[in-house]
Amino acid sequence: MKNLYLIGGTMGAGKTTVCRILKQRSDRCVFLDGDWCWDMQPFQVTPETRKMVMENIIFLLNNFLRCPAYENILFCWVMHEQKIIDDILAGLDTSGCRVRSISLVLSEKALRERLQRDVAAGIRTGDIISRSLERLPMYDRLDTEKIDVSDLSPEQTAERIMKYGQNGGIGQEKEQKI
Repeated sequence: MKNLYLIGGTMGAGKTTVCRILKQRSDRCVFLDGDWCWDMQPFQVTPETRKMVMENIIFLLNNFLRCPAYENILFCWVMHEQKIIDDILAGLDTSGCRVRSISLVLSEKALRERLQRDVAAGIRTGDIISRSLERLPMYDRLDTEKIDVSDLSPEQTAERIMKYGQNGGIGQEKEQKI
């Protein structure tokens, strides 16, 4: 049985880092970051680019789901609205697949600290802080598993996801590796 992990969270929550750790700690795993599906210059959010990115994500995830080489498929993206998650899932053939939809949530203080470090390091621009903080409360309304990462390192977050998955998927593989 395949396992599809949809890992959402506001910018700075640690989605990409956690998925990279999970990919390294599991066998037969592939990782897609939604941001890769519309990495453009200049970055434009229009009805046309929104449609394109959703089509790109669904196409790639379906290919990963069909490919026998992969047992675990990791996908991360901001996914701050239930409609985004529902639209992605509606476009996927998840027959014979366990789906886990997870939101990484954190306190405003922890988010602000993480993003300020990224801005100081030149990884992000200063406007990310207000944009990310605006999305933060939206995750409370989603039909997802919530993991509060305020006081967790990316490694601890990955361990928590693996531990919750002990009935199959990444958690099961990890248990077999120990």
